[in-house]
Amino acid sequence: MKRLVSSIVIAAALTAGCSSSDTSRETSGERIVTLTAGLTEAVFALGAGDMVVARDISSTITEAESLPIVTTAHDINVEALLAVRPTLILIDEDTGPETALDQIEATGVRIELVDNATTVDEIVPRLERVAEILGLEDRAARLGEAISADLARIRSDDSLADVRVAFLYLRGPAGVYLIGGPGSGPDSIIAAAGAADAGSAVGLDLAFTPLTPEAMVEAAPDVLLVTTTGLDSVNGISGLVELAGVAQTPAGKARRVITAEDGLLFSFGPRTPSLIESLRQEIAAEMEKAVP
Repeated sequence: MKRLVSSIVIAAALTAGCSSSDTSRETSGERIVTLTAGLTEAVFALGAGDMVVARDISSTITEAESLPIVTTAHDINVEALLAVRPTLILIDEDTGPETALDQIEATGVRIELVDNATTVDEIVPRLERVAEILGLEDRAARLGEAISADLARIRSDDSLADVRVAFLYLRGPAGVYLIGGPGSGPDSIIAAAGAADAGSAVGLDLAFTPLTPEAMVEAAPDVLLVTTTGLDSVNGISGLVELAGVAQTPAGKARRVITAEDGLLFSFGPRTPSLIESLRQEIAAEMEKAVP
């Protein structure tokens, strides 16, 4: 898949020349654990990746793949986390359980909370908050400008304005089938790619609504966006089109389906502009498929 130059590439260029002596005195010597994908991306993009000693399971960037994982599913494994001797833990509002955080805090380890991000416009403020914690504000300013410019370029393309894309959250074994709406996170990604979020377009008022034949027919998506693990959980596209109402939509009839890695889709970190650009290209390619 063709990918245009993105802000994560620019981030590498901005930080490539930074030696360990360039790192803030506040950050120097820290042993950082990042417990959400977007925060892991931010730390590495700011050039402090060598301080990260462990990560959560959703943090899948190549630079962090050799680091130990200290979460089980979405829950912190306290014993594994403390075993890496952290001095700083970065969390967001979804990190838990609370009892685990209390245990860690009782040991004296510094925990810093960063607000959740569910929109593209929150990427840079979130990056700035991480930079503030690490004392790397100058780097954040340069990287933030690059990300903002990248997003502005992508958003200037309105060729997909009439295309409806529905995000479906799928967990087949658990019987969880939801359609995204306003505030889901992917709705902002879809809009930034220049398309219309199908759930929002038909007036859904919740971030996620149970998938029903009526909801799907009303939403009438032209393209379906799902996570890679979500699609796998329903046995691929063949299983997806068997779900409630999917086969009756333009997307289902033409089998127009695109996927994104789970951790990346919800990360709202420096890699997000690249994801948006890729999805925009994939949506355009899927629209070449005619409805039978």
